[in-house]
Amino acid sequence: MAARSMRRRALTAAGAVLAAAALLVACAPDTQIEVDAPEQAAAELPEDTRAQLDAAVQNAMAATASTGAIVGVWAPWSGSWVAGIGADAAGAPVDADMSFRVADVTRMMTCDVLYAVAAEGIVELDDPVVDYVAGYPNLTDVTLQDLCDGTAGIGNYEAVIGGSWIDNPERVWDPLEIAAFGLGQPRSAVGTEYRNSDAGYALLGMALERATTTRVEVLFDRYLFEPLGLESTSLPGDRAAAPSDHALPGYRIVNNPDGTLNCAEPRDMTVISASLGNTDSGVVSTVTDLGRYVQAVAVGATATDVDRWAEPLPVFGGAPGWFTATGGALQAGSLIGQYGSVPGYMTAAFADPATGMTVVVVLNNSTASADVVRDLSWELAAIASKAPATSGFTAPEFGLPWTAEQYRESVSQTNICR
Repeated sequence: MAARSMRRRALTAAGAVLAAAALLVACAPDTQIEVDAPEQAAAELPEDTRAQLDAAVQNAMAATASTGAIVGVWAPWSGSWVAGIGADAAGAPVDADMSFRVADVTRMMTCDVLYAVAAEGIVELDDPVVDYVAGYPNLTDVTLQDLCDGTAGIGNYEAVIGGSWIDNPERVWDPLEIAAFGLGQPRSAVGTEYRNSDAGYALLGMALERATTTRVEVLFDRYLFEPLGLESTSLPGDRAAAPSDHALPGYRIVNNPDGTLNCAEPRDMTVISASLGNTDSGVVSTVTDLGRYVQAVAVGATATDVDRWAEPLPVFGGAPGWFTATGGALQAGSLIGQYGSVPGYMTAAFADPATGMTVVVVLNNSTASADVVRDLSWELAAIASKAPATSGFTAPEFGLPWTAEQYRESVSQTNICR
């Protein structure tokens, strides 16, 4: 693949981004969020570890027809590696500080806002959603917490209308309209299973907006982005736009008339309306901001008044016992985070609360299943977990319930345009 030989730019001094006992204190109107995390070594990760990480990303790029990727890996006892890899379709190199769409990582953020609003007494976690969003008499038994946990028994709207996003990415979607496509799917009993429900997070965003009489993008800024100092992170408005003026270009490969993939002409999906994701998958960020954020979530800094991880459920029937979901997040072994895709981007972000190890990665082609970027992030985490300690630090005793080789093989099974 051409991206294998492209220039890459790394932020080699990024080790200090996730510092020990970090006080991320950019001021919000009324509060700041303190993040107590393990001390981060300022060094680069060892050359051999960086080479393994780079090879993993290059393999995933080839498997997904991605021309570019951005990756951040922080192993506090060893060092860090933050890099832009590859190029856009025109050959311009990827910078590590480019912005991108975080996809389903937005779900954790929506739940963070719910917990903050509940802590102020504006809502209760067990309030029925119909108290705030009228017109759904069949949802009287669904609470705000159910929507956050993914246990409301509600379906997924992307499965119904996702194809239209590729053909008409600039269309503005009303949250009620888009949620209705998920609500029209067969329901399961409330509280009995986790479902990957984008419609549920759309409803939760509407409920928060109406309970507070404040637009959701303002709520995200007030309760999350400003208190954590995430200066390059936002929930954009509905107007179609790129993630920022300095964005990673995103692509999607469409079908030829005969059903084969048109690999020669990837469709540019950089400019889309965030309304297709909104409080489910609409946020934009950068790799260092997202690293700070997912580490804050993992250590419990963004939801201090609730036991967020108390009642996890399997992500799917037959899932490994170590793969569960609750509180808008996924738990994979000791890692906490999320992953997903929106047109043009596949993104994953996971962190270990005990050691501070953090992995963020985005691929700039959304044609493949988002499971590929999940598997890549877990491969990267397995590699980083074995990084040796740098001078003055001690490597922690912890492990993950998988190997890098397992997920390298899984990623390699994807074959988009190769």
